[in-house]
Amino acid sequence: MWERSDRSCDPGEGFVSANEYASFAESDPSSGADFRPRHLLPQGEKERSSPKAGALVAAWFALALTGAAAHAQGVVPNQGTPARPAVVAAPQAVPGFWDPRRRPDRPDLSRITVIRFLTETDYPPFNFTGPDGNPAGFNVDLARMICDEIKVTCTIQMRRFETLIDALSSNRGDAIIASLAVTPQLRARVDFSDPYYRAPARFVSRRDSVMREIRPEYLEGRKVGVIAGTSHEAYLKTMFTDAELHAFPNDDALRAGLRRGEVDFIFGDAISLAFWINGTDSADCCAFSGGPFIESRYFGEGIGIAVRKGNDLLRQALNWSLFRLWEKGRYTDLWLRYFSVSPF
Repeated sequence: MWERSDRSCDPGEGFVSANEYASFAESDPSSGADFRPRHLLPQGEKERSSPKAGALVAAWFALALTGAAAHAQGVVPNQGTPARPAVVAAPQAVPGFWDPRRRPDRPDLSRITVIRFLTETDYPPFNFTGPDGNPAGFNVDLARMICDEIKVTCTIQMRRFETLIDALSSNRGDAIIASLAVTPQLRARVDFSDPYYRAPARFVSRRDSVMREIRPEYLEGRKVGVIAGTSHEAYLKTMFTDAELHAFPNDDALRAGLRRGEVDFIFGDAISLAFWINGTDSADCCAFSGGPFIESRYFGEGIGIAVRKGNDLLRQALNWSLFRLWEKGRYTDLWLRYFSVSPF
């Protein structure tokens, strides 16, 4: 009931495609706007609601629906001819953080009678207000799936992001599912479930300059744009010392610099970049180059569900249900529904 390594990651490491997951499960049945993650915001930048949130939600729905239709019909959106018939699209990469050999024990779920989820109001496509006024988004749908798996009544309350931790600590909710990054600072205040997604970093170049692989030596003397004061800039300064770095104040300026040819590459949050390069704002200028970078020292341990310190029963129940959703393929279905273009 609902009331309202320092290295580039191998595309197959830690992630499975939908096709790979299906074949794995069959062979081993016992396996049972600003989109940047919060911990990647420039130091000192305040959280704020985006006045473009409604437009972002509409754009996301348009992109998802158009992409789904194109996939089904084999055509480019807004065109009636086959899309580059010589090129076969690679299977969508779906994050998987669950080891099939380490299935969590099923906790005593009878002791859980209700889960009061807390989420935020304005972080599409993860959290936003739907057309009917109710909470919507990837996180909200995942919360519903968790409660369905546990067979427990749930509620969900939308709050401003900066109030979530205090609301949890004061027992106004039981769990936060709001793209909350797992950090040492937050671990001191709350406990986390296992990660259910990550926000990798990636390079983007113009389409006529795409590189299949990117290593530090490949970018010697090349101009690379990045947002000043972010973990992405810190990573480049440490690992890509021979590249010519150009700092930009925000996403819009960074992406415009790439479109105008001021830089050869830009480096940033792959999730927001995936939406940009496949949206109208990019004018089909650009594409990902190389694979994802997931070094936890710079890009975090992942995104988890927060519970109050010491609430081990709920944390274990969340871990068990997340594993079960992945094992059944339901997590994969949810991911593909929201992310028609892989950030990985």
